[in-house]
Amino acid sequence: MTRAGTVAGDRTPDTVEPGGVLSENHPWRIRLVKHPKRFESPFFQAAKRTAHRILDEMDDADLPYGPRPVPPERWEMHHGGSLWVRTGGGWRMYRARAGIEWSMQFCAEPSRIDRLRRDAAELVAGFPDTLPALAELGYEEAEELLRTPITDADGVEAWTDSLFNACVPMSHGNHQGILPKVPGEHHYPWPVKGADFFRYDDFQLWVTLPDGTHGAVVPVDRRGSGDGHVRLVHAPEGSEAADTLAEAQEHGLMAVLPPNSSAALQAFAGQIEPGQRTASGPLVRRGVRGDGQRDRAR
Repeated sequence: MTRAGTVAGDRTPDTVEPGGVLSENHPWRIRLVKHPKRFESPFFQAAKRTAHRILDEMDDADLPYGPRPVPPERWEMHHGGSLWVRTGGGWRMYRARAGIEWSMQFCAEPSRIDRLRRDAAELVAGFPDTLPALAELGYEEAEELLRTPITDADGVEAWTDSLFNACVPMSHGNHQGILPKVPGEHHYPWPVKGADFFRYDDFQLWVTLPDGTHGAVVPVDRRGSGDGHVRLVHAPEGSEAADTLAEAQEHGLMAVLPPNSSAALQAFAGQIEPGQRTASGPLVRRGVRGDGQRDRAR
C-alpha cells in the first residue's frame, strides 16, 4: 500500500504517458500523466445522437442550461445525471441524485448505481410518452436500460454512458471552464455553480478576492433592500479567505464582507452607480431581471 505523501512505484500502465511531477513544501507529490485518447463507447455515441435530436426539437426557452451554443462552439455532454422525459409540453431534463463521471464508474458499486436506475425508471414511468418518443428518435435501448438490474461493471458502464446519465447539455464554459473567464461545473461546487443558471443578470456571483484568487459571494438580503453586505460562499483552498470561511462553517456562522469591500463592489456593480464607494443604497434602474427584462424596481 502506498503511504500518504508518496507516489506508487515506477511502474506505469502502458496507457499512461508521463507528463511531469508537481510538488510543494508539503510532503506530497503528484505525477502528471497524459490523458489517453478518450474512447467513446457505443452507449455514449447513441446517447449523444439522441440528446442532439432532443435539443433540436426544443425551444430555446426550454433548454435546461441555455443559451444554445453559437458555432464554432457546440454542446458538450456532461455525465451529470441527465434524466430526460417527454411531457405534455415537450422534452424536459431532470437531474439524478448523483451523476456518474466517466472515470467514477471504476469505483462505482453496482447495487448503488442500480438505485439510480430505479429512480430513473420511476420518473420515466410518470411520463408515459417518453419511451415511445425515444424509440422514434432511434434510442430503442432506453426501455432495456431502465428495466435491467445493474449487477456488474458492464451494467455500470452501460448506465454511465446512457442518455439517463451522460447527456446534461452544457456550453464549454459551463462544463469545463475555469475563472476568471467562466466557472465550469467540473471545477466549482455545484451548490454554488448552480446559481449561475438562476441569478439576476446584474449580480456578479464570482469575484476576485484581495489576494488575487477567485471566490463566490451572495447578498445577505433580498433584492432592493439596500444592504450591500455579501456573504462569502466559496473560496479556493490556499486562499487567504479559505481558513476564515472554513471556521465560519464549522461554527454555523456566515463569513460576511462589508459593503465597501472590493468583493461587494464587484458583486453589486450592475446595481449601483458607477464609481460608488459602497454597495449599499437604492437599486439603480439599469439592472435587469434574471429573465433578461428591464427591472424597474429600486
